[in-house]
Amino acid sequence: FLKKSAWKPDVFVAAVWQRVFLPNLLKTVYSRDSDLSKIATVFSIHNISFQAMFDHRFVPEMDFDAGQQPVADFDDPRLLKLNGMRRGIMYADAINTVSPTYSQEILTAEFGEKLNELLKERRGRLFGILNGVDYEILNPETDPHVKANYSGKNFIKNRAINKLALQKQFGLAEDKDKFLIGIVSRMDRQKGFDLIIEAADALFANIDFQRVIVGGGDNKYRLFFQELEKKYPKKVAGHFFFDSVMPRMIFAGADAILMPSRFEPCGLVQMEAMRYGAVPIARKIGGLADSILDFDPERQTGTGFLFENFDPYALFVAIVRAKEAFRNKKEWSGLIGRAMSRDFSWQRSAEEYLKLFSLALKLKQEENK
Repeated sequence: FLKKSAWKPDVFVAAVWQRVFLPNLLKTVYSRDSDLSKIATVFSIHNISFQAMFDHRFVPEMDFDAGQQPVADFDDPRLLKLNGMRRGIMYADAINTVSPTYSQEILTAEFGEKLNELLKERRGRLFGILNGVDYEILNPETDPHVKANYSGKNFIKNRAINKLALQKQFGLAEDKDKFLIGIVSRMDRQKGFDLIIEAADALFANIDFQRVIVGGGDNKYRLFFQELEKKYPKKVAGHFFFDSVMPRMIFAGADAILMPSRFEPCGLVQMEAMRYGAVPIARKIGGLADSILDFDPERQTGTGFLFENFDPYALFVAIVRAKEAFRNKKEWSGLIGRAMSRDFSWQRSAEEYLKLFSLALKLKQEENK
């Protein structure tokens, strides 16, 4: 298409590993082409744990893809054994991840998924730009799925109305003063659900709160939450399938959103939640660390509650901190106001991408000299 088209892009963005064969081909097969060799490429790593159509942790030595062989033909079985993530890192002019912290984490053995040494070789071309969310669609002032609309300057009364509506929707005890934690997530090991399971009984035995869950995923976790519903029928409720409307109801009505991720390249839920005034309780990792400011009660700063260690005790302490802050209505209102005032719009992120594309072009031009 690019060979025959009169239009030629300045920059090609390979968003996730499935697109990396074009940067690979541009750098090898078409490296001397008068038109195509001028196109700069950017490889965007959304989640380094997804590298191809196989599990990279269990690849036989004879099937290992070092990225040096030519790209296989479309009907060649060898195509299924190529590691797109490795090739994207090797051949793109610039590499970015979806948050600054994640771009540094993947340089380590803990988070680099066996590509950390290769990334270290190319760290001069590795950048991190935080994702954004759509502020026109996700707007508590106009959202038709919210029972009572509100703004960042006037939210106390209507968020309470939304909370009661949310409790009613899920069959929980209707009480605006009950601390309500929401979970909107794919039920997956990455999202820290094992930690939630470990801490569940201790939390419900020691803290008076409610929990609502929306999301599909691993049956292991869905079954756990179904059993938890039976055990605490007025405190726990869930909808265990994907739903595009219920998350907004939770963001608008829940007091807090829980995100205890094992790792998190960016995360959008915490940004969407803060847009609606739900305060995040999250692990200080990846994009969560870049988008949430830990609450400081002395200075009255921060937009959420962060914990560092991946263990149930750290999660327990973070939830206790949040519950204590919730008891002070003035303190909690300040948290909501600061969270809603954060700017996670694509306008901010787009400006960073323009800088990255300009840099990729500059690097390509220097290479072609």
